[in-house]
Amino acid sequence: MKFSENWLRELVDVKADRAALAHALTMAGLEVEELTPLGEGLDGVVVAQIVAAEKHPQADRLQVCKVDAGQGEPLQIVCGAPNARVGIKVPLATVGANLPGGIAIKAAKLRGVESFGMLCSAKELGVDADASGLLELPLDAPVGQSLATFLGLPDASFELKLTPNRPDCLGLVGLAHDVAALFGSAVKVPAQADVPVTGGARRGIRLEAGKHAPRYLGRIIEGIDPAARSPLWLAERLRRAGLRSIGAVVDVTNYVMLELGQPLHAFDNDTLDGDIVVRHARAGETLKLLDGNTATLDGGFVLIADEKKALAVAGVMGGHDSRVTDATRDIFLESAHFAPAAIMGRARKLGLHTDASHRFERGVDPELPRRALERATELLLAIAGGQAGPVLVAENPADLPHPVPVVLRRARLKRVLGVDVADAEVARIFTALGMRVDTVAEGWRVTAPSSRFDIEREEDLIEEVARIFGYDNIPTATPTGALTLATEPEARINELALREQLAARGYHEAVSLSFVAAELLTPWGFGERLVALANPLSADLAVMRPSLLPGLIEALRHNRARQQERVRLFEVARVFAAGDPPRETPSLAIVACGSARAEQWGEPSRVLDFHDLKGDLDALVAWGGEPSRWSVDATDLPTWLHPGRGARVMRDGEVVGYLGALHPRLAKALDLGADVHVLELALEPLLARRLPLARAVPRFPAVRRDIALDLPEEVRWSQVEEVVRQALGERLKELRLFDRYSGKGVEAGRKSLAMGLILQDASRTLTDDDADRCIREAVAALEHTCKAKLRG
Repeated sequence: MKFSENWLRELVDVKADRAALAHALTMAGLEVEELTPLGEGLDGVVVAQIVAAEKHPQADRLQVCKVDAGQGEPLQIVCGAPNARVGIKVPLATVGANLPGGIAIKAAKLRGVESFGMLCSAKELGVDADASGLLELPLDAPVGQSLATFLGLPDASFELKLTPNRPDCLGLVGLAHDVAALFGSAVKVPAQADVPVTGGARRGIRLEAGKHAPRYLGRIIEGIDPAARSPLWLAERLRRAGLRSIGAVVDVTNYVMLELGQPLHAFDNDTLDGDIVVRHARAGETLKLLDGNTATLDGGFVLIADEKKALAVAGVMGGHDSRVTDATRDIFLESAHFAPAAIMGRARKLGLHTDASHRFERGVDPELPRRALERATELLLAIAGGQAGPVLVAENPADLPHPVPVVLRRARLKRVLGVDVADAEVARIFTALGMRVDTVAEGWRVTAPSSRFDIEREEDLIEEVARIFGYDNIPTATPTGALTLATEPEARINELALREQLAARGYHEAVSLSFVAAELLTPWGFGERLVALANPLSADLAVMRPSLLPGLIEALRHNRARQQERVRLFEVARVFAAGDPPRETPSLAIVACGSARAEQWGEPSRVLDFHDLKGDLDALVAWGGEPSRWSVDATDLPTWLHPGRGARVMRDGEVVGYLGALHPRLAKALDLGADVHVLELALEPLLARRLPLARAVPRFPAVRRDIALDLPEEVRWSQVEEVVRQALGERLKELRLFDRYSGKGVEAGRKSLAMGLILQDASRTLTDDDADRCIREAVAALEHTCKAKLRG
């Protein structure tokens, strides 16, 4: 929100200098982001008129001008501005003046021609950034008058960084109420009188958008002067607020928006057919906007239309074909209330951000449209003439928001702020902010004005008192109390410890955004159960991530593109799935590529493969103390995993994640090599830990027996391990697979697995017969279950 300091001071008495005003606004939560002084140090700068201009004899781009500065004889000025011409009125810095930036004006010779002053641009005067030519003044500007007096300078441009809950301060009148409360003064805004109706033109209005557009007002104004120019005071206020003067109609709608906070729009009445219809857009409906671009709409947009065509995207931007032009004499002036939910995100969806959408998506006072329409009509008739028709109103009162009284307890106010605020001061603050205050036994019953959407509960009122009373006036006190240390559960691995373990294994932690573009998920096949944002920051951040992998892979690609061949990243964060409410699942994801080991001389370099990542998973699983509850298999893999180098990760038979290489098709689409491997699994099962149990050190030695089995190729090692453990029970302490072979000497479709069985009994030393019997039992179980044959 940008505005002129002088304009604000006209609306409210402020007995404080500029610095104190800026500090008070910032401390009240209305942060002054930028403060730019305008037109300071303009002594010696006057209004002047060029009465003659000749080409400089020694320079093609200079002119020798005769300038009337109200001093009797015209002054000779050498000027190089491209718009210098006879008849225009411009600022003249006379000899002896000192302009902003330290420019001292002296009599001088330019290419041999004397010059007694300088004709100035807006930038040279410090009133604007335009340096393209001389600042042209209105033709009725009095020659010889001080420029500062004529333009109402000095002034300053304030730019506020408002939080989304204060849309009422997006208009100067709303801001004036806060300033009045801060400085104990009163707002000087007169009541808006109805403009006399002098025309009879009407047009029907139909509301067909339900609660999204509950109030719509309009008025036809006929016979305006299309050549009328905005007066200097209005154009200057717009310029100091960052808007350029375009034409009387547009300038008036912009001015009222800045003054009251209500966006308006004017249509060329001759381009409209029949009634005005406020409705939702049809899927695929298009509209050429004021900026020349064509917008393709859907049912989420509210449209202003007539009987035949769309005219404007409600709350965002008007249409090109119904715009006001230099030939427009009859206009239809619109002033409406749209629900914030109907406008949120619509401008961003079209790649736009307009002053209207900025206000409507935060909330505009539903009682403001009539006042704004009358104010705009009053200004427009004074500037461009015309006959105003009756105000046309269509509304659904049941769909309009209504303020609800909120009770503020005196005891609660003191408890939260830690300071006594006098009852009279509390009542003054609320009254100055435009609220209705009724005293009740326990405190106050406060009804906020319709412009204050943010006042919903007692805490909101406490915040208002704190803001205006002054945070500096609230004493600082050190809190006291007993702190209870949180107990770390033994049955759960600390999440920080998991991060440290992964870092110790050579991985770098990454943090990616929870919001992603839907297009990023398409190659992965994540198209279902997505959580879409109702009001995304941008189209690239429109959905909540269903997986950590797309974001991590983007980080990997970013690093690979910058000559990082070996990349190892992990992230611990939440993923989201659609539901009521949406489901959040803490997850761990790992991505890795490049060589299996960092560059070194101790062993030959090799490319990372499935088993390297599986080894890291095994190490994490073993940390929980129950590796036997975990298993992997290669069935029912997601489409983004390599069908021959991927696996499901299961705990107690339930799928908790996936592991393996990316599918070649996906790797190609993402411009990645075949060496990229990924792991993603739910975090909670991984963090679960068996409570440690103390056991006596075994008194009796263990026995090892090695066997080699011939098995069908489709039999997984996990099946073999499960069968052997079930057959031998507690006698089997460890089972080690140390060789796998297929080829010569082994039938096609079969493989040979060599394994070591570590056997031990807690009550006695196992004999050779005991060990042999265990081997026979294990082999028998494998022959029966896995079609195994003992080799050798």
